Amino acid sequence: MHWSDEPPRRSHHESTNTLRDAGSGERTYTVKAGDTLYSIARKYGADYHDLAKWNGIGSDYRLEIGQVLKLGASGSSARASSKHRAKPIAAPSPEVAREEPSVAPREKPEPAAAAMERYYAWQWPLRGPIAKTYAPEGGSKGLDIAGDLGQTVIAAAPGRVVYSGSGLKGYGELVIIKHDETYLSAYGYNRKRLVNEGDMVTAGQPVAELGTGPEQKPLLHFEIREHGKPIDPLPLLPAK
Repeated sequence: MHWSDEPPRRSHHESTNTLRDAGSGERTYTVKAGDTLYSIARKYGADYHDLAKWNGIGSDYRLEIGQVLKLGASGSSARASSKHRAKPIAAPSPEVAREEPSVAPREKPEPAAAAMERYYAWQWPLRGPIAKTYAPEGGSKGLDIAGDLGQTVIAAAPGRVVYSGSGLKGYGELVIIKHDETYLSAYGYNRKRLVNEGDMVTAGQPVAELGTGPEQKPLLHFEIREHGKPIDPLPLLPAK
């Protein structure tokens, strides 16, 4: 499947009730509505894969509202990781300091995923159990979400509809939304499309009615693509 690849700013104000010290110096965070594993990890300078590992979160990256997360490794893991920390750099001598240019170093570009998180609060396109997770090695380029036939499918983020049709074999009635120059999302297996190409949509706007998947069961196929390549949607989606 080949797809070709505009947004309000989002603040990250943090409730003073969500961050705690669990004693012995271990910080924890309580998951609240709208949180994603990615957003929590980014807020505290961690990788979401590490955050999942520290808290025993499986490959579905599922979070529950009220769940308490550890924000770092503990015990032997923490001691082991400290061995790999960079040693502090000694201050240069006056002679060396005088020779160094006075131009400040350029700020490191923000990763594309981080930039996306600043602008969009992703939503679940359908409320229902996950029938299949992202597993590209097994041919699953996104999520399959179960629901009821005719259930409303919504846009997971604001954007412009760049495809609305049934011309891509195996996807049924398909809607593709472009969110910016980096991200787009796709909604397949629908029985009816509610938007047309060129339409501007808001997050949460109905875009389709749920149809049936290959096994003739009500199912939504949902993908998020970054620069045209499929990525795992789960770390970007909020806690249920």
